[in-house]
Amino acid sequence: MSDNAKRPLILASGSPRRRELLAQMGYEFEICAPDVDEHVAGHARDIVYTLAKRKAHAAAKRLSRGVVIASDTLVSLDGAPLGKPADEDEARRMLTMLSGREHEVYTGVCVLDAESGKSETQSVRTGVTFRPLSPEEIDAYIHTGEPMDKAGAYAIQGGAGEFVSALDGELENVIGFPVAEVKEMLEHFGM
Repeated sequence: MSDNAKRPLILASGSPRRRELLAQMGYEFEICAPDVDEHVAGHARDIVYTLAKRKAHAAAKRLSRGVVIASDTLVSLDGAPLGKPADEDEARRMLTMLSGREHEVYTGVCVLDAESGKSETQSVRTGVTFRPLSPEEIDAYIHTGEPMDKAGAYAIQGGAGEFVSALDGELENVIGFPVAEVKEMLEHFGM
């Protein structure tokens, strides 16, 4: 077994979906979900890039050895980032804006070797188009509670999957973990 294979893999996220996707990829890993300041301005692509790096570095500070992977996801409509809704009214506004329109989902991913400091960061884009949604559909979805802790007020792997009429890119990226890019990045780190 090579020295690289002995390094622990650390997922810097509390997201159940990211844990599930990384496990499905066949990796064994530990969880270290650091608290970081998530206030960043700019285009969604740049925000997720910055936050993924911030999360990876915060987790790596707690380690002497290991490879950290961190990510962050945002929805963007007409260039404006849509984070997690503060309340049901904001969720309703977001879903109404997304109804019948194409938007973008960006996920930033950072892989960082805690020992050497070597890192690689990417932003991955997926285009998503929602079919037109009725106010009743939006209200019913909000009442499930699912939109409240999701960027753009929806979970494509949940009830909002039926809202999608077209997808341009990787579904897993919309879920918050672009597996093809993650696999390639981890390979660059000998994982």
